[in-house]
Amino acid sequence: MVSMKDIAKRCNVSVATVSKALNDYKDIGEETRLSIKGVAADMGYYPNSAARSLKTHRTYNIGVLLNDEAHSGLTHEYFSAVLEGVRVEAESRGYDITFINTHNSKMTYYQHCKYRNFDGVIIACTDFEDPEVLELIEGIIPTVTIDYIFNNCTSVISDNVKGMKELVQYVYSMGHRRIAYIHGQREKAVTRDRLAAYYNTLEELHIEINDEYVKPSSYLDSQQAEDATYELLDLKEPPTCIIYPDDLSVTGGNNAVKNRGLKVPEDISMAGYDGTKLSQMLNPRTTTVKQDTDKIGKSAARELIDTIEKPKNAFAKRIIVEGRIISGESVGENKI
Repeated sequence: MVSMKDIAKRCNVSVATVSKALNDYKDIGEETRLSIKGVAADMGYYPNSAARSLKTHRTYNIGVLLNDEAHSGLTHEYFSAVLEGVRVEAESRGYDITFINTHNSKMTYYQHCKYRNFDGVIIACTDFEDPEVLELIEGIIPTVTIDYIFNNCTSVISDNVKGMKELVQYVYSMGHRRIAYIHGQREKAVTRDRLAAYYNTLEELHIEINDEYVKPSSYLDSQQAEDATYELLDLKEPPTCIIYPDDLSVTGGNNAVKNRGLKVPEDISMAGYDGTKLSQMLNPRTTTVKQDTDKIGKSAARELIDTIEKPKNAFAKRIIVEGRIISGESVGENKI
């Protein structure tokens, strides 16, 4: 392995000068710095991670906690896309990411993170009321949460209020007045925001709110969504459009509609949420809210690394990332 001593010998300078050049110190000339960096690259020099850790007191390793209730892990298209944004940004800043072991009963999440010497942690999907999660957030390790707000750490959240408002407004613009909503678990902050936006938008549009049109389900559960769809279709005055908690749940709605001998959007319209690739593969293509997963992931990694590297400048922030409507084909025009 090439060392700074080898580079110093080749350049006929001191090891200290090589170190300053490679670390972009300003007390050496630009020409000298570029020359030394060029020689280092030609010789295949890579900084020793152990030596770098001793110098900076960092491991350049970020922990990621992903523990969703559906146990879908990286098959969860939304969060896998978010984590790809995390990975890209972290690697561009010289950091690796490691998943936190959620099956280690001998250590709590916080203890595991301390054991692995993580410089910081991104919490992307979990039960935020879990005492172990609270212990992690309240500890000394810098943390950033995604889609959940705590007062003592930075949070990056999708603008669920604006997203739902714009989706309801779009459905309304297509002539629909009987708009149902099958939502995810009420205890989740995402659900609370979307439900509030749904009710408020209907009120702003002067649409009478029918509680029969609001049905509970779970995120990423097509069977529950299918069952809820049957209940809506069986109403004396069924809705003309159903909004689902996510794009996967739309497939359950499609099954129910087909089993009743109906068609989308000719007989009933439906819309999803997330803007996954799956949603645009369905026939008809799903009308949905596309969340900017790349920006969410990169923002989370950027904020966390800034906190790690500049702790004196750090304070809790709320980063809100807007999405956009994909009109698709599953919401048809309703003749009023």
